[in-house]
Amino acid sequence: MADKTNANIGFEKQLWDAACVLWGHIPAADYRKVIIGLIFLRYISAAFEKRYQELVDEGDGFEDDRDAYTMENVFFVPVEARWSVISAAAHSPEIGKVLDNAMIAIEKENPNLKNVLPKNYASPDLDKKVLGDVVDIFTNNIDMSDTEASEDLLGRTYEYCIAQFAAVEGTSGGEFYTPSSVVKTLVSILRPFENCRVYDCCCGSGGMFVQSEKFIEAHSGKRGTIAVYGQEANPDTWKMAKINMAIRGIEADFGPYQADTFTNDLHPTLKADFILANPPFNYHPWNQEKLLDDKRWKYGVPPAGNANYAWIQHMIHHLAPHGKIGLVLANGALSTQSSGEGEIRKKIIEDDLIEGIIAMPTQLFYSVTIPVTLWFITTAIAVIGWSTFTEQKLFAICVITVRASIMRLLVC
Repeated sequence: MADKTNANIGFEKQLWDAACVLWGHIPAADYRKVIIGLIFLRYISAAFEKRYQELVDEGDGFEDDRDAYTMENVFFVPVEARWSVISAAAHSPEIGKVLDNAMIAIEKENPNLKNVLPKNYASPDLDKKVLGDVVDIFTNNIDMSDTEASEDLLGRTYEYCIAQFAAVEGTSGGEFYTPSSVVKTLVSILRPFENCRVYDCCCGSGGMFVQSEKFIEAHSGKRGTIAVYGQEANPDTWKMAKINMAIRGIEADFGPYQADTFTNDLHPTLKADFILANPPFNYHPWNQEKLLDDKRWKYGVPPAGNANYAWIQHMIHHLAPHGKIGLVLANGALSTQSSGEGEIRKKIIEDDLIEGIIAMPTQLFYSVTIPVTLWFITTAIAVIGWSTFTEQKLFAICVITVRASIMRLLVC
């Protein structure tokens, strides 16, 4: 199949080629779950095996001690779920059951993953010979030994596959992975610190949280010291986020189920120190008619045809005093005057909340090509005289065009 994306693909393309082996042999509804489950098992086993060998080499007998893994933020893999067991059974009629038992064993030891992992491998609808061939590809052709090579391996790969599914099926995937360069830029500018509350109201696979933890750790902080809150409406992506956090050893509150952020806010009383988000671009419909009197619309009711200013106001509502927001928006949000959006934007500016806006290079995303901007909003600034500027002058001051070379400097 032709590569129709706009990003440089390497590792993801290998995984997509593995996924294509299943094409036509599995119901479409189960296709993604099968591949993502295999990625998960292969990934955690690679990290586990690397740590296991380190412990064997140390010779202190701790290679079967769960704490020796968790203290290094390595996911402890029960025996039944280790890739060596799975690969050995690749061409047995029981490979489906072996994979299901692996998922069950992991959920048993990790209650936060209960009913999250796919357990459909023993289904009679899944050709076991084909499944075994895919396991072989993961064993022989896909190297996951460098488990830190990607900031968000699962999220990155998942979104790439979604884009490919959409291209093949002639549909819009509707889900977007935020490139690590964009996430790093957001986090590096916001600079989250230990013991803060970090929130993402449309968290996808949780990449914002992964990078926040990495930033704190890189600046002499400790992992696991931030309180993470997220929400996601897509059930498969919600499960992906929980899996991603479990792999990373990050405790996160994603609510008891997936839910729409606007109509069912799962963290209604939360006031976060840092909010990072990449909401769906120009999202609609978003049930505006059910939320006309919602307390979140401090600066005006957003139009039914575009949720951009609903997302912005939702985040402002959840911001703690002296808190900061970093979010990704389509460029159209800078200048739109449709259905009162211009007036909402003007009021936000007059309230001295906009700290800066960065215009990013085009073609950063796998599945969309429209240009985007990074908005930085804070309740901590108090710049005398900002409200006296006209809206046009203020945005001329705030907008910084960042070319690819400059962006690399920002994310170092």
